[in-house]
Amino acid sequence: MSVAIAQSLISMKSAATQQALQIEMVKQNADSDQALVAMLQQASEQQQATLPAGQGANLDITA
Repeated sequence: MSVAIAQSLISMKSAATQQALQIEMVKQNADSDQALVAMLQQASEQQQATLPAGQGANLDITA
């Protein structure tokens, strides 16, 4: 009986550890995505800054 309890506890601990690792991976992916969005936003702002006045604010898809 005590072996079964020990196995159950080990299994629960393993599942909790795996879940904690998965949560950490999701957090790291979210941080990476946020950094990518910030980089793309900065690149967009820099691109608009190099355009002549009045350009870059709107995209004309009919042209």
